[in-house]
Amino acid sequence: MPELPEVEVTRRSFADRIAGGRIEAARVGKPLRWPLGVTPQALVGRTVTGVRRRGKYLLIDLDQGVLLLHLGMSGSLSFAAAQPAPGTHDHFDLVTTRGVLRLNDPRRFGAVVFAPGEGAAQAVKLLGRLGVEPLSDDFDLDAFHERLRRRKAPIKQVLLAGDVVVGVGNIYASEALFLARIRPTLRASRISRPRARLLRQAVRDVLARAVERGGSTLRDFSNAHGEAGLFQLDAMVYDRAGQPCRVCGTAVKAIRQGQRATYYCPSCQKP
Repeated sequence: MPELPEVEVTRRSFADRIAGGRIEAARVGKPLRWPLGVTPQALVGRTVTGVRRRGKYLLIDLDQGVLLLHLGMSGSLSFAAAQPAPGTHDHFDLVTTRGVLRLNDPRRFGAVVFAPGEGAAQAVKLLGRLGVEPLSDDFDLDAFHERLRRRKAPIKQVLLAGDVVVGVGNIYASEALFLARIRPTLRASRISRPRARLLRQAVRDVLARAVERGGSTLRDFSNAHGEAGLFQLDAMVYDRAGQPCRVCGTAVKAIRQGQRATYYCPSCQKP
Protein backbone atom coordinates (compact mmCIF):
# COMPACT_ATOMS: atom_id res chain seq x y z
CA MET A 1 0.00 0.00 0.00
CA PRO A 2 1.45 3.42 -0.92
CA GLU A 3 2.22 5.31 2.29
CA LEU A 4 3.01 8.97 2.98
CA PRO A 5 6.48 8.95 1.36
CA GLU A 6 5.19 7.28 -1.80
CA VAL A 7 2.32 9.77 -2.03
CA GLU A 8 4.65 12.72 -1.48
CA VAL A 9 7.13 11.39 -4.04
CA THR A 10 4.26 10.98 -6.49
CA ARG A 11 3.08 14.55 -5.82
CA ARG A 12 6.52 15.99 -6.45
CA SER A 13 6.88 14.04 -9.69
CA PHE A 14 4.00 15.80 -11.45
CA ALA A 15 2.80 18.81 -9.41
CA ASP A 16 4.87 21.42 -11.23
CA ARG A 17 4.13 19.94 -14.63
CA ILE A 18 0.34 19.94 -14.28
CA ALA A 19 0.00 23.30 -12.52
CA GLY A 20 -1.66 25.87 -14.75
CA GLY A 21 -3.20 23.26 -17.00
CA ARG A 22 -6.80 23.75 -18.10
CA ILE A 23 -8.93 20.60 -18.02
CA GLU A 24 -10.05 19.58 -21.49
CA ALA A 25 -11.64 16.23 -20.58
CA ALA A 26 -11.99 13.69 -17.80
CA ARG A 27 -12.54 9.96 -18.21
CA VAL A 28 -13.85 7.61 -15.53
CA GLY A 29 -13.44 3.86 -16.04
CA LYS A 30 -14.63 1.09 -13.76
CA PRO A 31 -16.03 2.23 -10.38
CA LEU A 32 -13.42 2.99 -7.75
CA ARG A 33 -13.85 3.00 -3.96
CA TRP A 34 -16.03 6.13 -4.01
CA PRO A 35 -17.77 7.92 -6.89
CA LEU A 36 -16.34 11.07 -8.43
CA GLY A 37 -19.30 13.07 -7.16
CA VAL A 38 -19.84 15.09 -10.36
CA THR A 39 -20.06 14.24 -14.02
CA PRO A 40 -16.68 14.19 -15.76
CA GLN A 41 -17.97 16.93 -18.07
CA ALA A 42 -18.41 19.23 -15.05
CA LEU A 43 -14.62 19.39 -14.66
CA VAL A 44 -14.00 20.61 -18.19
CA GLY A 45 -12.79 24.20 -18.34
CA ARG A 46 -11.44 24.32 -14.80
CA THR A 47 -7.76 25.03 -14.19
CA VAL A 48 -5.35 23.11 -11.99
CA THR A 49 -3.80 25.65 -9.62
CA GLY A 50 -1.61 23.27 -7.61
CA VAL A 51 -1.20 19.85 -5.98
CA ARG A 52 -0.93 19.33 -2.22
CA ARG A 53 -0.80 16.32 0.07
CA ARG A 54 -2.75 15.62 3.26
CA GLY A 55 -1.76 12.32 4.82
CA LYS A 56 -2.06 9.77 2.02
CA TYR A 57 -4.42 11.97 -0.02
CA LEU A 58 -3.39 14.13 -2.95
CA LEU A 59 -5.38 17.34 -3.24
CA ILE A 60 -5.50 18.64 -6.79
CA ASP A 61 -6.59 22.26 -6.36
CA LEU A 62 -8.73 23.70 -9.11
CA ASP A 63 -9.79 27.30 -9.65
CA GLN A 64 -13.23 25.98 -8.71
CA GLY A 65 -13.14 23.09 -6.26
CA VAL A 66 -10.64 20.36 -5.42
CA LEU A 67 -10.07 16.74 -6.46
CA LEU A 68 -9.15 14.40 -3.59
CA LEU A 69 -7.16 11.46 -4.91
CA HIS A 70 -6.23 8.33 -2.95
CA LEU A 71 -4.00 5.58 -4.36
CA GLY A 72 -5.67 2.85 -2.31
CA MET A 73 -3.69 -0.39 -2.00
CA SER A 74 -2.25 -0.72 -5.48
CA GLY A 75 -2.76 2.57 -7.28
CA SER A 76 -0.15 4.64 -9.11
CA LEU A 77 -0.22 7.80 -11.20
CA SER A 78 1.47 8.60 -14.46
CA PHE A 79 1.67 11.98 -16.15
CA ALA A 80 2.62 12.48 -19.78
CA ALA A 81 1.98 14.79 -22.69
CA ALA A 82 -0.18 12.01 -24.14
CA GLN A 83 -1.22 8.59 -22.86
CA PRO A 84 -1.83 5.37 -24.79
CA ALA A 85 -5.32 3.91 -24.99
CA PRO A 86 -6.55 3.04 -21.47
CA GLY A 87 -5.72 -0.44 -20.27
CA THR A 88 -7.78 -2.78 -18.11
CA HIS A 89 -6.65 -1.15 -14.86
CA ASP A 90 -6.61 2.50 -16.00
CA HIS A 91 -9.64 3.94 -14.23
CA PHE A 92 -9.28 7.73 -14.38
CA ASP A 93 -7.77 10.21 -16.82
CA LEU A 94 -7.55 13.97 -16.32
CA VAL A 95 -6.73 15.52 -19.68
CA THR A 96 -5.24 19.01 -19.36
CA THR A 97 -3.45 21.44 -21.64
CA ARG A 98 -0.23 20.53 -19.77
CA GLY A 99 -0.62 16.75 -20.13
CA VAL A 100 -2.68 13.75 -19.07
CA LEU A 101 -2.78 12.46 -15.50
CA ARG A 102 -3.76 8.78 -15.33
CA LEU A 103 -4.65 6.61 -12.33
CA ASN A 104 -3.86 2.92 -12.67
CA ASP A 105 -5.33 0.79 -9.88
CA PRO A 106 -5.55 -3.00 -10.31
CA ARG A 107 -7.45 -3.56 -7.05
CA ARG A 108 -9.68 -0.46 -7.35
CA PHE A 109 -9.42 0.58 -3.68
CA GLY A 110 -8.28 4.03 -4.77
CA ALA A 111 -10.57 6.96 -5.46
CA VAL A 112 -10.92 10.37 -7.07
CA VAL A 113 -13.53 12.54 -5.37
CA PHE A 114 -14.55 16.09 -6.26
CA ALA A 115 -15.42 18.57 -3.51
CA PRO A 116 -16.46 22.23 -3.92
CA GLY A 117 -13.82 23.10 -1.32
CA GLU A 118 -11.72 21.62 1.48
CA GLY A 119 -14.41 22.62 3.97
CA ALA A 120 -17.18 20.87 2.05
CA ALA A 121 -18.78 17.74 3.46
CA GLN A 122 -17.15 15.44 0.91
CA ALA A 123 -13.67 16.62 1.92
CA VAL A 124 -14.32 16.76 5.66
CA LYS A 125 -15.56 13.17 5.58
CA LEU A 126 -12.21 12.01 4.19
CA LEU A 127 -9.79 14.44 5.85
CA GLY A 128 -11.53 15.56 9.03
CA ARG A 129 -10.14 12.89 11.37
CA LEU A 130 -6.57 12.88 10.16
CA GLY A 131 -3.84 13.57 12.69
CA VAL A 132 -1.03 16.08 12.50
CA GLU A 133 1.37 16.06 9.54
CA PRO A 134 4.63 14.48 10.78
CA LEU A 135 6.92 16.54 8.56
CA SER A 136 5.31 19.86 9.47
CA ASP A 137 6.07 22.30 12.29
CA ASP A 138 2.69 21.35 13.77
CA PHE A 139 4.10 18.00 14.95
CA ASP A 140 4.57 19.26 18.51
CA LEU A 141 6.27 17.10 21.15
CA ASP A 142 4.02 18.06 24.06
CA ALA A 143 0.83 17.44 22.10
CA PHE A 144 2.22 14.17 20.75
CA HIS A 145 3.15 12.86 24.19
CA GLU A 146 -0.17 13.92 25.68
CA ARG A 147 -2.11 12.05 23.03
CA LEU A 148 0.03 8.94 23.51
CA ARG A 149 -0.70 9.02 27.24
CA ARG A 150 -4.42 8.65 26.48
CA ARG A 151 -4.00 5.50 24.39
CA LYS A 152 -3.74 2.01 25.86
CA ALA A 153 -3.15 0.25 22.56
CA PRO A 154 0.34 -0.91 21.48
CA ILE A 155 2.37 1.98 20.14
CA LYS A 156 2.65 0.57 16.62
CA GLN A 157 -1.13 0.31 16.37
CA VAL A 158 -1.48 3.91 17.56
CA LEU A 159 0.94 5.10 14.90
CA LEU A 160 -0.96 3.19 12.20
CA ALA A 161 -4.34 4.58 13.28
CA GLY A 162 -3.50 7.98 11.80
CA ASP A 163 -5.45 10.12 14.23
CA VAL A 164 -2.44 11.05 16.41
CA VAL A 165 0.04 11.53 13.58
CA VAL A 166 -0.91 10.89 9.99
CA GLY A 167 0.75 8.83 7.29
CA VAL A 168 3.02 6.55 9.35
CA GLY A 169 2.15 3.29 7.61
CA ASN A 170 3.33 -0.22 8.34
CA ILE A 171 6.83 -0.03 6.87
CA TYR A 172 7.73 3.29 8.42
CA ALA A 173 6.18 2.56 11.81
CA SER A 174 8.44 -0.49 12.18
CA GLU A 175 11.47 1.51 11.06
CA ALA A 176 10.74 4.52 13.30
CA LEU A 177 10.21 2.33 16.35
CA PHE A 178 13.52 0.62 15.68
CA LEU A 179 15.30 3.96 15.37
CA ALA A 180 13.71 5.11 18.65
CA ARG A 181 14.59 1.75 20.31
CA ILE A 182 10.96 1.18 21.36
CA ARG A 183 9.31 -2.26 21.29
CA PRO A 184 6.24 -2.12 18.98
CA THR A 185 4.11 -3.98 21.55
CA LEU A 186 4.68 -1.36 24.27
CA ARG A 187 1.46 0.32 25.40
CA ALA A 188 1.44 3.91 24.09
CA SER A 189 0.39 5.30 27.47
CA ARG A 190 3.60 3.95 29.02
CA ILE A 191 5.90 5.95 26.76
CA SER A 192 7.75 8.62 28.73
CA ARG A 193 8.29 12.13 27.43
CA PRO A 194 11.99 11.47 26.65
CA ARG A 195 11.04 8.37 24.64
CA ALA A 196 8.24 10.31 22.93
CA ARG A 197 10.86 12.87 21.91
CA LEU A 198 12.99 10.11 20.39
CA LEU A 199 10.00 8.61 18.60
CA ARG A 200 8.84 11.95 17.22
CA GLN A 201 12.28 12.59 15.76
CA ALA A 202 12.54 9.02 14.47
CA VAL A 203 9.21 9.35 12.64
CA ARG A 204 10.38 12.57 11.00
CA ASP A 205 13.81 11.17 10.10
CA VAL A 206 12.48 7.92 8.64
CA LEU A 207 9.79 9.61 6.55
CA ALA A 208 12.15 12.31 5.29
CA ARG A 209 14.75 9.69 4.32
CA ALA A 210 12.08 7.62 2.57
CA VAL A 211 11.01 10.63 0.51
CA GLU A 212 14.63 11.25 -0.46
CA ARG A 213 14.95 7.60 -1.56
CA GLY A 214 11.81 7.81 -3.68
CA GLY A 215 9.62 5.80 -1.29
CA SER A 216 9.49 2.00 -1.11
CA THR A 217 8.72 -0.36 -3.97
CA LEU A 218 7.78 -3.77 -2.58
CA ARG A 219 5.69 -4.82 -5.56
CA ASP A 220 4.67 -2.30 -8.18
CA PHE A 221 4.87 1.26 -6.83
CA SER A 222 6.31 3.89 -9.13
CA ASN A 223 6.05 7.67 -9.26
CA ALA A 224 4.50 9.65 -12.10
CA HIS A 225 7.78 9.31 -14.04
CA GLY A 226 7.57 5.51 -13.74
CA GLU A 227 10.52 5.38 -11.30
CA ALA A 228 10.60 2.82 -8.46
CA GLY A 229 11.44 3.66 -4.85
CA LEU A 230 14.62 2.48 -3.13
CA PHE A 231 13.99 2.93 0.61
CA GLN A 232 13.31 -0.78 1.13
CA LEU A 233 16.97 -1.43 0.38
CA ASP A 234 17.91 0.57 3.48
CA ALA A 235 15.35 -0.95 5.87
CA MET A 236 16.77 -1.83 9.27
CA VAL A 237 14.07 -4.32 10.29
CA TYR A 238 11.13 -4.29 7.89
CA ASP A 239 10.80 -7.59 5.98
CA ARG A 240 14.06 -8.87 7.53
CA ALA A 241 12.68 -11.58 9.82
CA GLY A 242 15.42 -14.02 10.86
CA GLN A 243 18.20 -11.85 9.47
CA PRO A 244 20.79 -10.28 11.78
CA CYS A 245 20.04 -6.83 13.16
CA ARG A 246 22.23 -4.30 11.36
CA VAL A 247 23.19 -2.83 14.75
CA CYS A 248 23.66 -5.71 17.20
CA GLY A 249 23.46 -8.89 15.12
CA THR A 250 20.45 -10.36 16.95
CA ALA A 251 17.94 -12.06 14.64
CA VAL A 252 15.11 -9.73 13.65
CA LYS A 253 11.76 -10.99 14.90
CA ALA A 254 8.38 -10.87 13.12
CA ILE A 255 4.97 -10.86 14.81
CA ARG A 256 1.42 -10.04 13.76
CA GLN A 257 -0.32 -6.93 15.07
CA GLY A 258 -3.79 -6.10 13.82
CA GLN A 259 -3.34 -8.49 10.88
CA ARG A 260 -0.19 -6.61 9.82
CA ALA A 261 3.38 -7.84 9.99
CA THR A 262 5.58 -6.14 12.57
CA TYR A 263 9.38 -6.43 12.58
CA TYR A 264 11.69 -5.52 15.45
CA CYS A 265 14.98 -6.35 17.13
CA PRO A 266 14.34 -7.98 20.53
CA SER A 267 17.72 -6.75 21.76
CA CYS A 268 17.80 -3.14 20.54
CA GLN A 269 14.12 -2.35 21.14
CA LYS A 270 13.20 -2.36 24.80
CA PRO A 271 9.66 -3.02 26.11
